[in-house]
Amino acid sequence: MTTAGELPADERSGTAPPPELVRPLERFQTALERLENAPAFARRQHVGRVFDAAEQLLSRPGGAVAAYRFAARFESAGVFADGDWDAPERLQASFVPTTFSKGDRWTITLECLSLLRLLSIAEGAFDRPGLSSEQALNYLRDVLALCLDYVFERTSEADRQSTRQTKCISEVVTFIAETIGYDTLLEQLVEEVWRLLRQRPIRVDPIRLMVTKLSLYCFDKSNERSSVPVGAERLISALYGPTPASREDPGVDAYRQRLTTMDAGMLNEEATASARAMYDTGLVSPYHAVLLRQLLVQAPDLLGTALGLSSTGVDCGLTYRGLLHTLIEQAIHPETCQSIYGLAGLLERGVLHIPGLASSLWRQVKLPLCETAARRIERALGTSHSADVFLLAGVLSILGQPLGVGQGDNPTCQSARALSMWAYSDPNYLLQLLAWAARDDGITMTFHGREISSARLPDGGAGSVGSDLGTVSLVLVPHLDRVYAEMMRQAHSAGQDPHIHVNPEFHGWQVGRGFAIAVDVESGRLKDFEQFIRLFYACYHPAFNGGQPVIHPQPVGLAVTDSSARFVGWHAVTLLRVALDMQGMTRVYFYNPNNDSGQNWGDGVVVSTEGNGEVHGESSLPVEQFASRLYLFHFDPLEVGNAAAVAESDVAQVKALGETSWAALKLEEATA
Repeated sequence: MTTAGELPADERSGTAPPPELVRPLERFQTALERLENAPAFARRQHVGRVFDAAEQLLSRPGGAVAAYRFAARFESAGVFADGDWDAPERLQASFVPTTFSKGDRWTITLECLSLLRLLSIAEGAFDRPGLSSEQALNYLRDVLALCLDYVFERTSEADRQSTRQTKCISEVVTFIAETIGYDTLLEQLVEEVWRLLRQRPIRVDPIRLMVTKLSLYCFDKSNERSSVPVGAERLISALYGPTPASREDPGVDAYRQRLTTMDAGMLNEEATASARAMYDTGLVSPYHAVLLRQLLVQAPDLLGTALGLSSTGVDCGLTYRGLLHTLIEQAIHPETCQSIYGLAGLLERGVLHIPGLASSLWRQVKLPLCETAARRIERALGTSHSADVFLLAGVLSILGQPLGVGQGDNPTCQSARALSMWAYSDPNYLLQLLAWAARDDGITMTFHGREISSARLPDGGAGSVGSDLGTVSLVLVPHLDRVYAEMMRQAHSAGQDPHIHVNPEFHGWQVGRGFAIAVDVESGRLKDFEQFIRLFYACYHPAFNGGQPVIHPQPVGLAVTDSSARFVGWHAVTLLRVALDMQGMTRVYFYNPNNDSGQNWGDGVVVSTEGNGEVHGESSLPVEQFASRLYLFHFDPLEVGNAAAVAESDVAQVKALGETSWAALKLEEATA
């Protein structure tokens, strides 16, 4: 470690910093050392001095490079302590532009230092528990996509007269772009947007913002781009010009007026184009919402065309025509247009034919919201419509896209998984829970014959849940989190994993009562790993369970690893099916509630989200790779196949993949 007056050489060039950086870097280093050595009562004062020195350093050319070398130190010194930035794994890229545009000088400086810290993690300079290098890199790419103004900024007179804070931002953002790939940023952005959209998430606000930024830079003449990245035009037109009459993005009022003058043939063309753009990208344009509302008046027989429905969906819509029209009238607006995709999926799935479901939706249409639920929705989505409108739109999304539920940047994978499972196979129960939570501000569940009410419980293990969730999740997850935490508390028993009791009670009767875990709860060591593998194959592999398909989705626990196969943490997912892919390989298809299901887990274990038979929202892995990261699963003890028939070579392959990744830690513990 260097000390004041002993300035380190530039890591990239091996030379000392330029003369104009010597004094600012010296001040920054001195302030940092004083913070490191300061007593607790004086830390706040010293943190402020670090911010002042950092601002001076970062506002000079080369300042970001110089500050970057200290990333591990200003992390350990406590620069980010006692604030949102103290948990980088929970930061949201979509908030960074707001911080840059509206934050005070110290907040902007703090954000810049945080980005440099994340770059250091992404580059592997140091490890941060709970945040892998891949996660840090993806976060930075999202930030760059949202901050293209700074990335592609050209020197002008206004730039020369810009504030010190603007210079800091440009210096840091440009340095990050140059480090992780400046030249192909737009191309990478387009690829990333398509990759995320192919997973069909419910919440697409960050993606929409990326596409908006992309459109500005692709079609702004001042940026002087010679070509538009492949696939960019389809994304941009899906939002801003999906139909012939909206191609030049005339605005929703002008578009509405145009629709009133169209004949049946022109309306049919508009309806067909809207549906095609929606299914092609997974994005829905505000123009699509205007069209649906207008078709209710002018040509209701074209609603099925505008929703892109097959005969199944058309039949469902005709059977429940009154409900369908009411849902469009009440829930579909330009501000809630993304729920059109959910409405189409709801009809295509035929869930309205489930006894009681239509009645539950009629109740939801008229449901009064409690103050807590309404306030939570308004904080997240604003007041352009009432909270009940946003919630009804969210219901359409989750019922039509059960595999699109996400946990956001919240440690609530258990609750997100439960919502997805209920929307997938028990939507009536989901709507009952939602009615209780939204109207009564509490839900009731039963555990071992005793009722648990969320209204009488403190916040659960996740604490305060963020706003980066779908609307149904915003209302239900805080209650589910409390109930889940209470079940875990009651189920705690020495030597036994509480999930054996909690998962069936929390998720429902569909969960198998058989339970297997690969880790000894008390010691944390691997336990009967080979038998665990054999049992999983006997329960779920078609070659060993008599060809029995997965009837009800099952909750399972994974030991997630990073691209270096290092253990990251335990994670809750849903096993959906096990089947042969197009190449004849047996794959496990599963739902992952995190924001991005396509991940590299090391040792060649790369999660697929497309191209291997996945439907939208599914992830998949070859069965041996999935089993190698599995540590907990449920099964029906009366429907276990022939575990003895599983070949030694299959078991050895899975065991090797496990023991060179997450299980390596458990083996070390076992031999310690």
